[in-house]
Amino acid sequence: MSVGPDIVDLFVIGGGVNGAGIARDAAGRGLSVILCEKDDLAEGTSSRSGKLVHGGLRYLEYYEFRLVREALIEREVLLESAPHIIWPMRFVLPHSPDDRPAWLVRLGLFLYDHLGGRKRLPATRTLDLRTAPEGAPIKDSFKRGFEYSDCWVDDARLVVINALDAAERGAKVLTRTACTAASREGGLWVVEMRDVRTGIKTSVRARALINAAGPWVNDIVNRVAGQNSRRNVRLVKGSHIVVPKFWEGRQAYLVQNNDKRVIFINPYQNDLALIGTTDIPYEGRPEDVRADESEIDYLIKVVNRYFKRGLARGDVVHSFSGVRPLYDDNADNPSAVTRDYIFELDAPDAQAPLLSVFGGKITTFRKLAEHALDRIAPFFPRMGKAWTAKAHLPGGDIANADFEQFLGNLAGEYPWMPASLLKHYGRLYGTRTRSVVGGARSLAALGRCFGKDFFEREANYLFEQEWAEDAADILERRTKHGLRLSAEEKSAFEHWCASRQARAG
Repeated sequence: MSVGPDIVDLFVIGGGVNGAGIARDAAGRGLSVILCEKDDLAEGTSSRSGKLVHGGLRYLEYYEFRLVREALIEREVLLESAPHIIWPMRFVLPHSPDDRPAWLVRLGLFLYDHLGGRKRLPATRTLDLRTAPEGAPIKDSFKRGFEYSDCWVDDARLVVINALDAAERGAKVLTRTACTAASREGGLWVVEMRDVRTGIKTSVRARALINAAGPWVNDIVNRVAGQNSRRNVRLVKGSHIVVPKFWEGRQAYLVQNNDKRVIFINPYQNDLALIGTTDIPYEGRPEDVRADESEIDYLIKVVNRYFKRGLARGDVVHSFSGVRPLYDDNADNPSAVTRDYIFELDAPDAQAPLLSVFGGKITTFRKLAEHALDRIAPFFPRMGKAWTAKAHLPGGDIANADFEQFLGNLAGEYPWMPASLLKHYGRLYGTRTRSVVGGARSLAALGRCFGKDFFEREANYLFEQEWAEDAADILERRTKHGLRLSAEEKSAFEHWCASRQARAG
């Protein structure tokens, strides 16, 4: 049984940020595209990041100047393209004389300010932590600090809106569909798939295959495509914890540990804090990754080294862990493994190319997609030019990228809507808030309330427009409502989802 058109130009394996970004770019250049993901969009690494669009200050220490420059430039591009899910954040770095010397930190921040042609974000400044309000939660032994700029991102939504844009430009997005085999026949790829829900098998022919499977990239090369690769990914586990926010102000913190790791302590979901990450070599199945108690204790210990208000294990309300599929450059220290990306192109007889993506980071996904299409461009002479640098992502067409002004305009349109709900819709859906709300003129018109700021109309929208299929897709990835609902409320929502799916099926 075949699916879609008889032959498609490009078949993309992997529904993380790189796969979704590649599918979007390719569809916008006029290629026919299928995106295949064995689970939910962003279910793996792309929803378990530190949720930052940043240059990577510490990568300067490893002389990754090209990567940092590209990431800093992309920071500005992405901030313009999706200001609803990406926004500026100031980071306070208390200086510890026991770790990196002050002159080295200053030099790094100077380079950070100037490598990427910073335009929208304010520059670094030095802080006297004894008098600056940002120093109030820091222990008195830390007297000096620095404050610099980076950006926050809702990582899972970044993936979903890339997939949305791809679909609206003609791509076919297949979730819960495993790519089980791929072989070259007659100058084309014959790709076999299996619907993991029904077990139904399908096949499609494609002129090119892009393997953006992240931690599973080698598995696709070896098991699925039956090829051999001289490159490998190195799996590095990164864990985070979520605790109640324990300081005043909108600023985040970046602290140095005495093992040279740096830990981010970021405001999260208004009254929570996201703390991470660890860097540990990982040997298991990516699907099984979990935050270990030793990692949780490590993160708590680092925070308690700097902050007056000490954390305890009971403060942790949530934890998660992701596997970073880093390109294996043989570095001894997991923290030193490059965050750059590498392509491997296999195209015998100059036809039916297989392009595999090794490594990468969320900040550079758009540029990675451009570079990936550059590599396969010789096989598609009629393919359009690069276009995403100046294009808005769905919901991001906000005038002057001014979210606060946009939110004020929304408040005028929906005077009946509580401020917290209005901000929730604005942040997740941007200018597509109107599609979520529809013609509702009251809270009652939004349907059943499952818990704080979570109404039936939003859930229906996610099922109908964003490939959501179960409660976890919505509570954990497309929204963060799961952090707010009680166990009873989650159970009630899961029951509602099951009933809805039964009616639809």
